[in-house]
Amino acid sequence: MNKTYKIEVDCANCAEKMQEAAGKTEGVVEATVSFMTQKMKVEFAEGADEKSVMKQVLKACKKVEPDCEIAF
Repeated sequence: MNKTYKIEVDCANCAEKMQEAAGKTEGVVEATVSFMTQKMKVEFAEGADEKSVMKQVLKACKKVEPDCEIAF
């Protein structure tokens, strides 16, 4: 399953780091963060619970940028 989320990210470098952090989260097959569009695209693993995975993605992204917000 693929989903797109609105994300607040301050710079392209942070977007790249968040993309890497999100991609390493259990339940995520692939994540793409675009600084230009302020969007995150996530491909979830088969059977993954979207809400709980996104909570972990947000936690990982906040380690990169503490004021990060993801609308999910």
